[in-house]
Amino acid sequence: MKKMWTWLLIIGLMTACCRPAPKTSEATPNEFTDEVVLKTTPVRNQGHSDLCWAYAMLTTIETDRLMVGDSITLSTDYVARCLLQEEARRYFLSKGGTNISLRGMSSTLLNLLERSGALPFDSYYQNQGTDIYNSGVNYNVLCRKVKDVARASASLSMIDQHVTDLLDREVGCLPRIIALYGATYTPHEFAHSLCLPGDYVAMTSFTHHPFGSKFALETPDNRFGDTFLNLPIDTLMKRIVQSLQSGHAVCWEGDTSEAGFRFAEGRATMPEGTKATQEERQRLFDRRQTTDDHCMELCGLARDRKGQRFFIAKNSWGKGNRYKGFMYLSDDYVRLKTIAVYMRMPIEPPNQ
Repeated sequence: MKKMWTWLLIIGLMTACCRPAPKTSEATPNEFTDEVVLKTTPVRNQGHSDLCWAYAMLTTIETDRLMVGDSITLSTDYVARCLLQEEARRYFLSKGGTNISLRGMSSTLLNLLERSGALPFDSYYQNQGTDIYNSGVNYNVLCRKVKDVARASASLSMIDQHVTDLLDREVGCLPRIIALYGATYTPHEFAHSLCLPGDYVAMTSFTHHPFGSKFALETPDNRFGDTFLNLPIDTLMKRIVQSLQSGHAVCWEGDTSEAGFRFAEGRATMPEGTKATQEERQRLFDRRQTTDDHCMELCGLARDRKGQRFFIAKNSWGKGNRYKGFMYLSDDYVRLKTIAVYMRMPIEPPNQ
């Protein structure tokens, strides 16, 4: 396995896949000074799919590998395929009582890694002529096709075969083996070479449950009842900063419906004078004014011209904004609008 990662590092350096948050052009002065910038894989575009949770969590894992010298890009389509297989079985066994959907939280991705493993991009798309970063699969249409197959199937084994055939046509056939530099791996073995169960911890901060406990977060996309460690917001913010300073990315899940979230401008801020307190974030959640809308990777720290802290986020909406797909989230925005975060443990600051 060490030999495998050595070769991956060499290829990563040759292909220059490690990219920091882009700067603006010389003609447009940057309003931020970057303090911490972690290496990332190229920005992707999720299109009209509901897979932001998969894009964000996978790129968080990719960054963590890059920061220790490994270079790997992971397949989002493989994750979507595995979830659709599970959704079809669940739909059949519930006699149509569940919906077939690709909505989820980043904890969904972590659970899928344990159940189904992972694939590198090039292992999935080798010899299929597919764009390595944007497959172009219309998952909204594909969900409807999977439901039609599930309705027409008479048994569980029939569903498995029919859905497999459909996904082979629409997404691409799975490789028989994962071959990397003379060694072969199963999807589970490959996933465990990236992270082990429990390496990433899901955290949140709400007062309607006791701090220090874990609870199933009451959001529509927590469809499988995943639990989150509940921490005071000051503690959670400290852990996010420590993780980034330690060279570990953070997967962020939160509200992007605010007027201050402006993708084109590459920034997200709260109105001036907003009180970013524990009580205020709970009030916004209680009134459903803070909702679970989107997931992104936090990959750095910055300051604006006034010295206020911002978090650098890598989005999955393509490169069509001021910072070529990256964004700057204000400290107040993250304090108030975070639904959950996922980070690798332990998260101690450097040299401590």
